[in-house]
Amino acid sequence: MVKIVIENLAQKEVFTSDTSQSVLAAFQQAYVDWMHACGGKGRCTTCRFKVVEGYDNLTPLTNPEMKYRMQGRLLEDERLACQTHALSDCRVVVPEACKLPHMRYSD
Repeated sequence: MVKIVIENLAQKEVFTSDTSQSVLAAFQQAYVDWMHACGGKGRCTTCRFKVVEGYDNLTPLTNPEMKYRMQGRLLEDERLACQTHALSDCRVVVPEACKLPHMRYSD
């Protein structure tokens, strides 16, 4: 069982046993509201998250993520929730630009 902790969302713990699903799908399955303007298709960067711990426990960068890195729209410690799969435990935070107005964040 993989555990993803969203540190600035009251240490919310999301569990998944399906490593073939994206982090975004795991969040949705756990009823966590998460911004994804393009519908989870890798066409924007609104679903990005910052990896605090466990970066190596995520799948390799996808082509859309590499493109956004080269454009400077995805930082070295950020990943797209719609493109990334968690293979083991990790800790993440929601960047300021990706926060939803109705959610309470702790940073």
